Amino acid sequence: MGQSQSPEGEQQPLPPGQRLQRGWPVTHYGPVPKFKPDRWDFQVFGATADGENHSWNHEEFTALPYETVVGDLHCVTKFSMTRAEWGGVLAATVLSLAPPADDVTHVMVWAEYGFSSNLRFADFAAPTSIFATHRAGELLTAEHGFPLRLVVPQLYAWKGPKWVRGVEYMTTDRRGFWEERGYHNIGDPWKEQRYSYQEDPGDGPEL
Repeated sequence: MGQSQSPEGEQQPLPPGQRLQRGWPVTHYGPVPKFKPDRWDFQVFGATADGENHSWNHEEFTALPYETVVGDLHCVTKFSMTRAEWGGVLAATVLSLAPPADDVTHVMVWAEYGFSSNLRFADFAAPTSIFATHRAGELLTAEHGFPLRLVVPQLYAWKGPKWVRGVEYMTTDRRGFWEERGYHNIGDPWKEQRYSYQEDPGDGPEL
């Protein structure tokens, strides 16, 4: 089991417009998928360095190195859960096992029912980005994303989908599910990047 990574120093202030949440509300769009371990796999595809697709079944993925990180979760609905411990497989581990091509600039994270969320490559590759299977040492519930959810603490929580099934490496940006429906293409809570009308030139592809 890997060592925990946690921020140093005292608790930082919340991003603008956020309120501290006690407990962990359930928020998602659509039904909760039923987990079928014999049919589940995790795919990495698109602009990979070797031009090949990479795949792990559930047993193989859960055998990858387990790490923990401490990071906040900021929901665009304005609640924040601070200093949560997330356990699972670091995005950096996936990148090392399935390296991207040199010209990759973004990724699309794919989840059940065709849900997607696009991220800048640097955000995805950040040291605290993690494909979480656990929170506070306990297995995630289905409502909170079991068997796998992406957590990217420096972005709004919609950028880290629940029920993740794979990652597409991209050489150009492309909007995901919520980004096509009026949410900000980048989603930085410290800049309060909630909605697409707040975007500056260059923040994302045209709607």
